[in-house]
Amino acid sequence: MTIGNKLLELRKKKGLSQEEAAEQLGVSRQTISKWETYQSTPDFDKLSLICTLYNITADELINGIKKEEEKREEIKESIKENKKKKALGIGLGIFLYFIAVVEVMIAIPLMLLNPIVASAIFLAISGLATGIIVYVCLVYKEPKKEKIDKENPLVKQINEVISIIVLIIYLLISFITMAWHITWILWIVYALIEEIVKLIFALKGEK
Repeated sequence: MTIGNKLLELRKKKGLSQEEAAEQLGVSRQTISKWETYQSTPDFDKLSLICTLYNITADELINGIKKEEEKREEIKESIKENKKKKALGIGLGIFLYFIAVVEVMIAIPLMLLNPIVASAIFLAISGLATGIIVYVCLVYKEPKKEKIDKENPLVKQINEVISIIVLIIYLLISFITMAWHITWILWIVYALIEEIVKLIFALKGEK
């Protein structure tokens, strides 16, 4: 927030028009307009009158603006850091899902592991992956004010195309292998890809 924005905010909060503020400060209406549009800044001798008119101190007027800017920067950095942690958590979850699938594929035919034990290990790893993803999505979610009210239409179209592709792959693999008890994992992968697409566009929009 610039000093011009601050003066505009204070004047409106006081319920004064530019003419009324100009009259009380001993300047022209054009001067008030220039201050508020940051075309010029108040002279030092006018600061005292401005502070008296709006019932604030010079420190609140000048340093208050700096503090607001610093606070906004801190929020931006916090959001950026949260997005990085969220991306890392989702990446770790995807890796664990991959490990779970590989474990099922090699545990029974190659390691001759008991199917029940192999399934239990698969479910444990999948559960851990799901827990990590849910955790990072809840803990590192964006503040409500930073959320976009309407979903990006491009993101929506991309996710619709991905859902159709996943559905086709799911049906093909399922009917060919008849491994319906395993191929449902593709829908977990689809959900992860959907979140990754949203995250990529969110990070792109931030830049």
